[in-house]
Amino acid sequence: MPKKLFSNKFFIAALCVALALVIVPSVLSLMGLSSYVRGAVVTVLSPLQRLMTSVTDAVEGFTDYFTEFDRLQKENEDLKRRLRELEDRGYRIDEIEQMNEWLYDYLGLVREHTDYDLAVADIVGREIGNYMTVFTLGVGTESGVYANMPVITSDGIVGYVREAGSGWCQVLTILESSSSVGAYVERTGEVGLLEGDFSMRTDGLCRLSYLSQDSTVEVGDRVLSSGLGSIYPRDLVIGFVERVEDDEYSRTKVAYIRPAADLTDITRVMVIRSYETVRDEEGGGANGE
Repeated sequence: MPKKLFSNKFFIAALCVALALVIVPSVLSLMGLSSYVRGAVVTVLSPLQRLMTSVTDAVEGFTDYFTEFDRLQKENEDLKRRLRELEDRGYRIDEIEQMNEWLYDYLGLVREHTDYDLAVADIVGREIGNYMTVFTLGVGTESGVYANMPVITSDGIVGYVREAGSGWCQVLTILESSSSVGAYVERTGEVGLLEGDFSMRTDGLCRLSYLSQDSTVEVGDRVLSSGLGSIYPRDLVIGFVERVEDDEYSRTKVAYIRPAADLTDITRVMVIRSYETVRDEEGGGANGE
């Protein structure tokens, strides 16, 4: 093994360099030339020192980068969490404001119509295939809600209860083609019949028919319930005249009405369980005047 080691050219060269590095400085020191030795060593080692310094700085910079990255990542997560908290708080504030506004309108309606027995109900579903015309409410017969009871908001009429079960009921809005309301124009006193129109419901309109040919109904006139019939009490707001047309076949005028209650955006309504008189315990409907 030693013979093979000493026959290796690389080993021999390395050994010679090592001996030279040991012997040459010693000889130069004995000759009083140690300053030259130090200069040579400094000259040889300076590039290496600069290289090591650069490597050290690079490693420290690399470490600082990851330390800063971790700090920024944590700060980003904290900011995201804070933003979610603020958004949740904002949603809660919006809900509280909406509830307060709704309660204010509700109490105003109660004060104005002391003869109404109202049941508050949330809309829990909308019938597929119908455009704002059929709703399902989360109240029913167990809450004293029956078929043929009016459904309203503080803005105006929504429709009426078509069918009721124990904890639910189905509401037909005034836009539905099978719906009709006795109505009159507040400004002129003219009486007509307000009906849902299949061709107009996608525009959110219903029609007020049987107005005389010389009717003075105008765009913007307010339309109220007349109380004629067995469902709606008198003077509930229905909506406002959007346009007026002549009906050449019947020689009358037709007014197209936009409901005052925004049927596209409501989430909560009120069912009038009775008005003027107490509902018949055996019955299914509100009693009129």
